[in-house]
Amino acid sequence: MSDIGPPRGAGPLARSEARLAWGLLTPTIIAVSLVVILPLLAIFWISVKPVSLSDLRAPEMVVREDLRGRPAEAGDEAILRYRLRNSSPSSEITGVRMEDTWPDGLTLAGELDPRCEIAQGRLSCDLGDWEGGYRETLNIPVVTEQAYFDAGRDVDDDPVQIDGKVSFVLTNGEFTFKNFVSVFDGGEFWSVLGVTLFYTIFGTLGAMIMGLFASMLLNHSFKGQGILRGLYLFPYVAPVIAVAFAWILLFDPFSGSANALLIQMGVTDGAINFFGERPLALIMVTLFEIWRYFPLSFLFILARMQSIPTDMYEAADMDGASPFQQFWYLSLPQLLGILSVLFLLRFIWTFNKFDDIFLLTGGNAGTRVLTVNVYEQAFAVSNIGAGAAVAVVIFACLLLFSVFFFKFMSKEEGL
Repeated sequence: MSDIGPPRGAGPLARSEARLAWGLLTPTIIAVSLVVILPLLAIFWISVKPVSLSDLRAPEMVVREDLRGRPAEAGDEAILRYRLRNSSPSSEITGVRMEDTWPDGLTLAGELDPRCEIAQGRLSCDLGDWEGGYRETLNIPVVTEQAYFDAGRDVDDDPVQIDGKVSFVLTNGEFTFKNFVSVFDGGEFWSVLGVTLFYTIFGTLGAMIMGLFASMLLNHSFKGQGILRGLYLFPYVAPVIAVAFAWILLFDPFSGSANALLIQMGVTDGAINFFGERPLALIMVTLFEIWRYFPLSFLFILARMQSIPTDMYEAADMDGASPFQQFWYLSLPQLLGILSVLFLLRFIWTFNKFDDIFLLTGGNAGTRVLTVNVYEQAFAVSNIGAGAAVAVVIFACLLLFSVFFFKFMSKEEGL
């Protein structure tokens, strides 16, 4: 006889557990959305907008009111001045209208601007449309009366009311693909992409290989092992600005110790500009990447090595296996999983790396990678849209790599 009952997951208890699970996950989902998803959507949005660095603020109608002429007594002439400005250099403001309380004790002494009128103690002006960067000074000639001095107030005590229809480039319906056209136009992008791939691939593989060798050296018990492990972590935990400055001083062409040593040994006749010559600068920043981040691979690989049963190596010794055979047939198969995870993480992090190269070379001498290109487009050239477009290209490259990795490279490791 078969059991008859509600399908699994359809009962009241299952529904209650599902609601509880979603309730517990809600703070995490909100945090991830705020920290990751929303900025990513913002980058996609900005990448198709014709926006520069100066357009990040919404246009504002700026007005300053003062009384020119310094009147001292009744009957003195003066100028009631309004300085008007559009805060945006490119965005237009339409249908601008200004209203202000007419100050007591001031009498119009000349022609009023045809766009303005005075009625029931209020000044009203229809100022039309303001193009980007609009500036104007509105001068109204007046004569002071005794009531103005008796009131003891300044003309700017009452705030000026001004409004208009603002067209903000980040929120309007104007879109463009010129940002992506400028990214792919010419051969600069492909050369930068080639530099990025060289830096990423060799930096990632070098850090992993160096971390593997360090793990094999310290996977044995000996006196001073703990101190040596701590020293191995120094490049990773030290502040990047400190170690980058140390490398610059060490390889300085004029006062660096490396150049002095090479000249004394007769390796070179003159000083070498390690961070200023092609392709040496790219090799140096890649070596810096390997040296700085191999401790992370070292920690992961060493932890996995220490979890491998020692019985396997003892049996291999009894069978006469050499150290290389033990590594190749015993250690390496056990490490493939962690090496795959490390390669994925290090590839993504190195592809996104900005601070190391910027501190060492500033992206000069053939070391300009895509992340440096984002900075230069967005802040050096003040083209936020083009910078966001490069960031979208970086995201697309990493997404394609991740899909390729999980579909082909990680099948054997079960990731």
